[in-house]
Amino acid sequence: MPGALARSAVAASLPPLTLRNALLGLYVLGLGVSISLSQGALIALSALWLWRLRDPAARRRVCLPLLAPVLAFSGATILSALASGHPGTSLLAAKGLLLVMALYVTVDALTDGVDADLLVSALVAVCAVAALAGLVQVLTCWSPPTTPGLPTRFYRCDRARGFFSIYMTLAGVLTLVLLASVPRLLPGPGRRGWLATPWLVLVAGLAATYVRGAWLGFGAGMAAVIALARRGRALVALALIGLVGLALVGPGQLQQRLRSMTDPQEATIKERVYMWRSGGAMLQERPLLGVGPGGVKREYPRFAVPEAVKQRTGHLHNTPLQVLVERGLIGLAAWLWIWVAFYVRAGRLLFRLGPERRDRRALLVGSLAAITGFLVSGLSEYNFGDSEVVLVAWTLMALPFAVSRAPGDDACG
Repeated sequence: MPGALARSAVAASLPPLTLRNALLGLYVLGLGVSISLSQGALIALSALWLWRLRDPAARRRVCLPLLAPVLAFSGATILSALASGHPGTSLLAAKGLLLVMALYVTVDALTDGVDADLLVSALVAVCAVAALAGLVQVLTCWSPPTTPGLPTRFYRCDRARGFFSIYMTLAGVLTLVLLASVPRLLPGPGRRGWLATPWLVLVAGLAATYVRGAWLGFGAGMAAVIALARRGRALVALALIGLVGLALVGPGQLQQRLRSMTDPQEATIKERVYMWRSGGAMLQERPLLGVGPGGVKREYPRFAVPEAVKQRTGHLHNTPLQVLVERGLIGLAAWLWIWVAFYVRAGRLLFRLGPERRDRRALLVGSLAAITGFLVSGLSEYNFGDSEVVLVAWTLMALPFAVSRAPGDDACG
């Protein structure tokens, strides 16, 4: 009895649950409009979560999905930094590890599938505003992209970037949110018909970024929806074919970007190949632990091929290669473990659900599709190093574990 009274006293002293909800709302808003807002809200949510864990009862209920691979990757990253020869700068460059807190605070804040459904709806609404801002930028673009002497936000209006600093970030965020929300548009009980309009705005915004890697990720995610959804597969396939067809008859720049995806002589594709060759040479020098986080920026000039336009760069336009070069074989193995563990756990939860739980299935399929798109997009971009994009990815990875906390299911297993 004294222990129970003590726990009740601690619980009574905790900040009210509405504070967590308010912070989560600010966090979701920040994901679409401001990295400073999202990171600030994430810090506050993390502090609130840690405060609540002072209660033994809260610690017994805590959900820590994917903890083993996340800790393994974090350990490999720190070990690589310490062995890099530049431990101070490498450890500072590894601060992105802290963004994984988005996974845990989101799981903590979403108590059931209803909360998870609301989060996805909020993301669609917020990112539709960002996509609309990007479309306005492109449609009202008044200066050539090469105009000298102008701040970036003025002279790079030829490609949609919304409220972000670069179009690749907007493309990455829109890809994730589009794929997470697709299953909720399919016919059947629980369909969210109102999402159709903002979803189409997101599609238009993604097209206006002209980021081909994100388009490939979107296509891969749509293929995942076709493979996993129990109904509406033909509709998703027709939608994907229709979008490609519209792009092929759309504005000239859109057509050119789409067709250039298969041209190995296209300038940016050639530049990526040069980067990958340089990355391979860097790996040969330190294969086990890599050059350390942030090491590509430091070491690249020594390995840049003479034909490359860029003789300096901070990333290799390929996420697995970047992880391999900076964290070595040990780091890549741990990084891959995160995604394999996620697919196994989320897939197991999905196949345990009956067809009558369409609402929960939609969240699971959307999460799996979004992460598929994220990983495929990462084959031509270092999106794991883009804070805005990876925050959305960690957040959407929380959906299966929030859904599994419903009565009768294992919360984190």
